[in-house]
Amino acid sequence: MKYFFLSGSLRKDSLNTKLLHMAAQHLNCPNSDIANLNDLSIPLYSGDIEAVGIPDNVQKLAKCIDQAQALIIATPEYNYSISGVLKNVIDWVSRVRPMPLKQKPILLMAVSPSQISGIRGLWQTRIPLEGLGNYVYPEMFSLGGSFQAFDDKGFVNPDDQKRFATTLDGFGKFSQALVRK
Repeated sequence: MKYFFLSGSLRKDSLNTKLLHMAAQHLNCPNSDIANLNDLSIPLYSGDIEAVGIPDNVQKLAKCIDQAQALIIATPEYNYSISGVLKNVIDWVSRVRPMPLKQKPILLMAVSPSQISGIRGLWQTRIPLEGLGNYVYPEMFSLGGSFQAFDDKGFVNPDDQKRFATTLDGFGKFSQALVRK
């Protein structure tokens, strides 16, 4: 499987980005690129900008998504909803033709300091992705208490590690079944 990893966070030391690195390692793709949205400097979506032409960095990101067989997205929850940065990316990429965000298996994950664990944001993130025709995996991985959840080796709690592995393994099987169709 060729996975594309996308973080909905711009923070340099984002725990959501760390979670993507851990996912890439678990799925045996340790050298995979994790999209750094800071490097892409994607403008806020505007029909006026689109009328002039879709920005090169949006085209670049869309090509990476198109070439992947499946996407794994880890994103923070902002004010009980989707990360604005991630929503902007989805809006821009949906304007590229042919549209790369269609019929992709997608896994959503979140790490949050709150005990609600970012799950509200994940539910909001599902909406545009499913609306664009993707296959968002029914299980989502969310983890609360993020500042105490990790050490240098990974998860502090072995149950969190087991749940993470089970979710990723299930998503791998889900993705392979859809790609074979």
